[in-house]
Amino acid sequence: MPVVPTVVPTAVSPSVPPDAAMMDLALAAARSCRLVTSPNPWVGCVIHTAKGLCTGATSPPGENHAEINALAACGPLAKGAHLYTTLEPCSHTGRTGPCVEAIIAAGIARVSVAIEDPDPQVCGRGIAALRAAGIQVDVGTRADETTQLLAPYIKHRRTGLPWVVLKLAATLDGRIAAPDASSRWITGEAARSDAHCLRAESDAVLVGAGTIRADDPQLTVRHWQPAVGIAPRTKQPRRVVLGAVSASARVQPATQMSGPLPEVLASLGSEGVMQLLVEGGASTAAAFHRAGLVDHYVIYLAPALFGGSDAHPMFSGAGAASIDNLWRGEIVGTTYLGADLRIDLRPASV
Repeated sequence: MPVVPTVVPTAVSPSVPPDAAMMDLALAAARSCRLVTSPNPWVGCVIHTAKGLCTGATSPPGENHAEINALAACGPLAKGAHLYTTLEPCSHTGRTGPCVEAIIAAGIARVSVAIEDPDPQVCGRGIAALRAAGIQVDVGTRADETTQLLAPYIKHRRTGLPWVVLKLAATLDGRIAAPDASSRWITGEAARSDAHCLRAESDAVLVGAGTIRADDPQLTVRHWQPAVGIAPRTKQPRRVVLGAVSASARVQPATQMSGPLPEVLASLGSEGVMQLLVEGGASTAAAFHRAGLVDHYVIYLAPALFGGSDAHPMFSGAGAASIDNLWRGEIVGTTYLGADLRIDLRPASV
């Protein structure tokens, strides 16, 4: 017997246009599988049938895509229904079959797609195949939100390079460690837990060898658990060190790399790293920043002051020589985490 879906009355706001409200539910489903799909994209799908809603999210690699899971939940109720998906359905055979063929076979009447898939194997072919089968297709509902959610996937598919997130924790006067190099803990427990969430969302975590020698970090996800309804990550992110470290360091086993940073990123990207979290130290952070390789900065600010110039700054080495050379970005989010403040920053749009 098919599963008969039901609508949760509080899930959709009456003030939101119906198509946008349905895509919001699909986005929520996409977020629920964020930790388990890499190197595939995290996608959500909602099918609006005559009797209610069916929802699907992407399964781990090699298993069903979001559309297939939603169709399985609907069974025969999918015939004549409206399918919403955050990413263009695939039209090729990889480790799984084409979602487009399953959508057509199910008798779906209309498909709403948030964004086209930048993967060269799809890239408009899925939408074209659906239209050729007589299915009404519209594109663009909640496109900005989906582009933001899938930013690491989009960059990786377009360039082959990872989406680089630089994480820094500092005092309000911009210092990350005391003159004696001690730095635990500048921020509180809530901020540290949030930083472990960043690790969980990343395919790899990178630090410089100097940080390993100074702090001997593990670089694992330990102090964070996903909320109810979020699929938990089943393995730790890959650990990458710039330079050589001892075999007894707690970061081991780790990948030790050297060479120009663009080559490091290209190598990691070719190995399926979609999101790279750079955690420092100051020399590594400065190198990525000055080379213009950071896509997203996450800065945790503690309500504390070292009160002098002898503490260690966020970036080592020389900075902008004049105000005309000042790097400027866009603050895209602020969040209070206990007593601390998280600032999300991106390079300014051109």
